[in-house]
Amino acid sequence: MLNKFLNWVRGKEEPAAQNNSSIDFGRYSDNNKVPGKVRRWKEADNLFKEKSYVASVDAFFDYLKDDATQNVRYIRNGDTATFELYQGSKVIRGEIRENRLSADVKLALMPEPSIPVMRRLLEMNFGLYYSRFALNNNELCMRFDTDLNTANPNKLYYGLKELATKSDKQDDLLIEDFTHLEAIDQEHVTSLSDAEKQVKYEFLQSWIAETLEKIAEIDADKFSGGISYLLLSLVYRIDFLVTPEGQLLNQLEKIGGIYFKKDERSIVDKNREMIDAFRQLQTKPREEIFKNLFRSKYTFSIVMPQVHKVTADAIHEANENMLWYRDNGHEYFANRLIEYGLSYCQYSYSLPRPITLLVRLFMQVNYPSFFKALGYNESYFDTVSKRFKEDAIIKYIRTVEGQWKARYPYMNFRTEGLNFSGLTAFNYSFTTQIEQLNMDIPA
Repeated sequence: MLNKFLNWVRGKEEPAAQNNSSIDFGRYSDNNKVPGKVRRWKEADNLFKEKSYVASVDAFFDYLKDDATQNVRYIRNGDTATFELYQGSKVIRGEIRENRLSADVKLALMPEPSIPVMRRLLEMNFGLYYSRFALNNNELCMRFDTDLNTANPNKLYYGLKELATKSDKQDDLLIEDFTHLEAIDQEHVTSLSDAEKQVKYEFLQSWIAETLEKIAEIDADKFSGGISYLLLSLVYRIDFLVTPEGQLLNQLEKIGGIYFKKDERSIVDKNREMIDAFRQLQTKPREEIFKNLFRSKYTFSIVMPQVHKVTADAIHEANENMLWYRDNGHEYFANRLIEYGLSYCQYSYSLPRPITLLVRLFMQVNYPSFFKALGYNESYFDTVSKRFKEDAIIKYIRTVEGQWKARYPYMNFRTEGLNFSGLTAFNYSFTTQIEQLNMDIPA
C-alpha cells in the first residue's frame, strides 16, 4: 500500500523517469500536495483555533513533509520536538520547547569580523518580515522564532519559507561578494556524477553558442523582439534541463531579469546586455560550472502557484507572436517562441506536476540528443528522418493523465488534436492542447 501511495505522489513510474529516475528537471514545486496532506493543513488550522497548539504544529509539519523526497525530519519527544527542513544548499534546524518554536540556518563562516558584511546584513534585515540575520560566534545565520500560541499554520508556513528561501539564495551571494567568507553546512547535498556534469556543461555551452550564432545572422533592430524570445527561452531551458544551483543559478536569474527590468532602455540595448552576459557565462571555467551542479532537496517553492488561465494566456500570447516567424520562413525562431511560452510558465510559476511532466515531454521532443546523452533510451522525435514516435508520445500523455487523475479529474489532453506533420506544427498543437486543459481541483 505504501509503495502504491508513493508511486501516486511522486511518480515512481512517471513516463519521463523510467530510464533515469535519479535525474529530475525544473524547479521544485510544492503545488502538488495529495489530499491527505491537504487535510493535515486543515487539521492544523482547526487545532490551532481550538488552542491545541502542540497538536497543531505536529499536523503542520506532517503537511510540510514530502513523503517521497523526505525533505522534512520531525521528531516529537513528549513536550519537545526537533526538526530539520532542507532547502537547496541549506538545512534549517529547529526545536519546540516550552511553548516556543525556534529555527536557525547557517549561511557562511566569517573567520574575521567584517564591517561591510555586517552592514549588508543590517540593510537586508529591513526587507525581512518574519526572520532576521544573526551572528553566532563566527557563523553568519538567519533565525525565526515564535510563541506557539501565535504560531498559526499561515505564520509558520511563511515564516519558515522566508527563512529557507532567503538563506538558500543569500549564502551564495554573500560568498560571491565577500571572498573571505566560507561555505558552511553543505554536507547534505548530493554531487552529480562527472558524466552528468559533463553532459550538462557541454549542452550549456552548445546552446549558448547556437543561440548567439543565430542572433548574429539577423538584423538586431528589425528582429529585436525575436532575439529577446531566443535569449529568454535559452535562460528558461538551461534552468529546466541543466538545473543549475548556487552562483550559476544567480547569474542565470540576473540575465533573465535584464529584460524585465523597468527602465527606459530599448529592447535592443537589453538584448545586447543579455548577449554580453551569456558571453561571460561561456568563458566560465568548466570547474566553476561543475561546482554549481548538484542535487538537493527542497521544502518550499521559490515561485508562487497560479490558476491555469495564467499559464494558458502566456502560452496563447507566445503562440500568437510565433505566427509571423512561422509564416515568413523563420522556423528556428518560431520553435523558440513556442518554447518560450511554455518554459516561461515553468520558470515563473509553481506548476502542477502533470504540467511539468508535459514540459519535459516537450523538451524531450525538441532536444533528444541531450536526453540521449543523459542515458534516456526513449526518443520521441528523430531529427534526421523528422519522424515522430506518435504512439509513444500519446502513451506518455495518457500515463501522466492516469497518474494524476485523482487530483486533476477534469484534465483531458486531446491527443487527436496533435499535428505530427513537422516539428513546428507539433510544438504549436502540443502547447495549444496544454493551453486548453482543465486543471481545476474539486472542492
